[in-house]
Amino acid sequence: MPIPPRLYHYLAQRGTRYEVLAHVHSRSSAETARSAQVPAHHLAKPVLLEDDEGCVMAVVPADCRVQVGAVARMLGRPDLHLANEARIAELFDDCDLGALPPVGMAWGVPTVVDDELERLDEVWIEGGDHERLMRLNHQTFHELMRAQPHGPICEPTRH
Repeated sequence: MPIPPRLYHYLAQRGTRYEVLAHVHSRSSAETARSAQVPAHHLAKPVLLEDDEGCVMAVVPADCRVQVGAVARMLGRPDLHLANEARIAELFDDCDLGALPPVGMAWGVPTVVDDELERLDEVWIEGGDHERLMRLNHQTFHELMRAQPHGPICEPTRH
């Protein structure tokens, strides 16, 4: 599956430069990082949240989990909760479930970015399927996410 047209056009309109890396089929962000030999902390994981106002995408490092309460406080939306798979499939019908690109803006979904991703020299993002990643250098990721709210919205995953 090629990169979803909405994502491709969104990135092209902004002159966003990226590299595409193919990897073996994976079923989770942790598995994707391992199979692509990418540090999990450098893989941007999107988490779709929703309330009565609609959806918002929180983007955090793959080795972390989103703090829903922090996002809710940041946006003044106390009823935010995890969106269900049916809602995700409906909004991102051109992506494989579980392989959403963390660029909700391309689908008209407000996006919030964890500060930790801004500290990295490169960020990897899902390309809309379970077999492709896209690499963005620090400056490119920063430019892409510049207008989105940023803050401390994640915590490390405990194993």
